[in-house]
Amino acid sequence: MPLPTPAAPASGFALPAGRAAKADPALVARDEQLFAALATTLDERTAELRERIERLRRAPGGHGQAALDRDQDIHRLSGRLRLLERFGIDLCLGRMVLEGDADPVYVGRLGLTTSTGERLLVDWRSPAAEPYFAATLARPMGLVSRRRYRWTEGRVTDYWDEVFTPEGYDQAAALDEQSAFLASLGASRSAQMRDVLGTLQADQDAIIRAPSRTALVVDGGPGTGKTVVAVHRAAYLLHSDPRLRDRHGRVLLVGPHRPYLSYVADALPGLGEEGVQTCTLRDLVAEGAAAVPETDPLVARLKGSADMVRAVEPAVRFSQRPPTQPLRVQTPWAQVTLTADDWADAFDAPDPGTPHNEARDQAWEALVEILTDGHGADVPVDQLRRELTRIPGLTGAFNRAWPVLEAADVVADLWSVPAYLRLCAPWLTPEEVRVLQRDDPRAWTVEDLPLLDAARRRIGDPAESRRRRRRAATVAAEREYMSHVVDNLVAGDDSTLGVMHMLGGDDMRSALVDEAGLPSADPDLLAGPFAHVVVDEAQELTDAQWQMLLTRCPSRSVTIVGDRAQARRGFPESWTERLERAGLRGVEVASLRINYRTPVEVMAQAEPVIRAAVPDANVPTSVRSTGLPVVHGSRADLASVVEDWLAAHEGIACVIGDPTFPAGPRVRSLTPQTAKGLEFDLVVLVEPDRLGDGIEGAVDRYVAMTRTTQQLVVLAGR
Repeated sequence: MPLPTPAAPASGFALPAGRAAKADPALVARDEQLFAALATTLDERTAELRERIERLRRAPGGHGQAALDRDQDIHRLSGRLRLLERFGIDLCLGRMVLEGDADPVYVGRLGLTTSTGERLLVDWRSPAAEPYFAATLARPMGLVSRRRYRWTEGRVTDYWDEVFTPEGYDQAAALDEQSAFLASLGASRSAQMRDVLGTLQADQDAIIRAPSRTALVVDGGPGTGKTVVAVHRAAYLLHSDPRLRDRHGRVLLVGPHRPYLSYVADALPGLGEEGVQTCTLRDLVAEGAAAVPETDPLVARLKGSADMVRAVEPAVRFSQRPPTQPLRVQTPWAQVTLTADDWADAFDAPDPGTPHNEARDQAWEALVEILTDGHGADVPVDQLRRELTRIPGLTGAFNRAWPVLEAADVVADLWSVPAYLRLCAPWLTPEEVRVLQRDDPRAWTVEDLPLLDAARRRIGDPAESRRRRRRAATVAAEREYMSHVVDNLVAGDDSTLGVMHMLGGDDMRSALVDEAGLPSADPDLLAGPFAHVVVDEAQELTDAQWQMLLTRCPSRSVTIVGDRAQARRGFPESWTERLERAGLRGVEVASLRINYRTPVEVMAQAEPVIRAAVPDANVPTSVRSTGLPVVHGSRADLASVVEDWLAAHEGIACVIGDPTFPAGPRVRSLTPQTAKGLEFDLVVLVEPDRLGDGIEGAVDRYVAMTRTTQQLVVLAGR
């Protein structure tokens, strides 16, 4: 179907003189027509979106669900507007020609139609776009040809054609199947993950589009595109999975460290999604910001086990002990004796699984009901309730038997009271109990975070009980006030119909109090539940850390991205064995075995490093050669190596192994751990022998060496 074209459109192409042959109108006229129609439609869509957003903002906010829906609509429309304004016509990734169809199908970051309903772009996540990413010569999926664009400042500066049938050669200008991809691999890096959507490979796309009902492991060595897969899969599932569409679920992306989150921060909005929550494991617990790694290997192993998390339950139960002696409660109306059975019944009243501090309120309510029943029906209930809260003997006994708890207090007690730890973790040996004790039990380590998280979930927010009591008091006061108002209105109503008498019913009186307008706590965005969780660099997680994540994903729909050979603690099991121990069953494993990032010259020296420690490592095959050998030198040359490279090249350099080296706009200074998941044009590895022995040292060296896309320099000591 012909597309509308405005008069004298500006060209969407800016091909340099060296590629003049590609500017032939016979090759690009159809694309120019599409770009012109795109420009017109984008102007219409952005104007329409601005108007809709402004209209929503001017509308009354409302309360409760109505207010939430309005805010979500504004957020969703604003995200789409930002995407359209950010990309313009370079929303288009490329095109494909299908057998039996003369008109190309153009693939975009999102789907787009004209005001008259003509399709301009199909969303990259839609089934219709799958052949654009997944087709190969061996499996063409009905394609005649495929074209990929290179965009520079909103105009096409190069494009590549791949053909799958003889007919495809008629409209092809560049016939190297890998040109677009290899050109993108050689491009300079920046501070954020490069945009690779237009050059996703078939093996990566197959994993991105895999079903999400069960756990999926993406196992791959350095440079195989694991992080690319993780980020794109999160965006794909939000669009395509019926459990996640239309606000029915949320996606959490968990990265290994803050530099990783900064690196991928721009990728998801560029893929058309702003609904993915990102974090590190530290972010899941308030104490994570200041936590340090555990230096004692035995303590790290003990705290990293799922068994240690189980100690939280008996630790909390220890603080829920009903009194065994009767208590006489004297009120202005009567004296009632609470027996040991009464205490036990009240303490058994909370619903199973209710957090400790919330269950405490339920136990108190049950106790009040027992005392109310003991007073008879003639006693005013509201006055009795208020009176019971003023009896020190009753409230003191209840507070001692079921105190308000703080998660940090419970975990700190485990590390400072040996008898308490033995009671809660009877499987520990006396030596293990001893080594877990700390002079400062609140000097939190990373290994403490799963216990703090489990304790907080089991205990609940200690301030929530106070908020509920204040809220209940406010509601009661509002209802009492409205009741007086209604009584006065009813008393003064002398109309024939007695209209005001309709306000006298209890339901109507309650309806006059707007509880939605009362203050409430902000939700914890990382508390879950999430419909799907994506975990990158997952090989480092302990059993206890897996529990932190799986409690936030009841569906067990998880994408697990990692490399066993990059596990600093070692990873002797298979992924299936490891994850079954963590509580995941029916795990599917997909492998990535092609290294698209690290040059052959670097992998030749990196592979022996990891093979010596991990003989069965999944070392991928590199497909790129830069012709640049690995350079070896002295640490004294560090500053000059970096300065000379920056002067002669674009892109980003990274120094690994010297924490004193200053970072800059184009220089990162990282450890092997904080470099995981990232990539740089130049990597300078300083004194690799100082990274340690055994598996940990070998993994750190291997990770550091394989971060580069161009050049590796290794500097030894003097």
